[in-house]
Amino acid sequence: MHLQTGPALRLTIFVRTNDQWHHRPLHSEIVHRAHQAGLAGASVFHGIEGFGKSETIHTSRILSLGDDLPSSIVIVDAEERIRAFLPQLDELVTEGMVVLDPVEVVRYTSRTLDGSA
Repeated sequence: MHLQTGPALRLTIFVRTNDQWHHRPLHSEIVHRAHQAGLAGASVFHGIEGFGKSETIHTSRILSLGDDLPSSIVIVDAEERIRAFLPQLDELVTEGMVVLDPVEVVRYTSRTLDGSA
């Protein structure tokens, strides 16, 4: 499925970089499952500092808990496709936060130098 301009749903999953699923990075498992589900795309963003329910600040600075940094996985697709994917997150995400936001997709296409599409 390819997203077109219009309403969609953004799914953001907040986890820790070192979270694992069967000896594999959790963020990687989520991206691969999103791909298998045929979602439009997924991106992983690694944070340099953050805190969650533990209230401990994790940071990439030297002599800190740099191996426990925040990560987020962002997926945007049609609402029904995102909602159909949520049960997989119930299985995978034991600690973290899942956020859904309505968004508007504006799809850009490449254009040639003469301005034609």
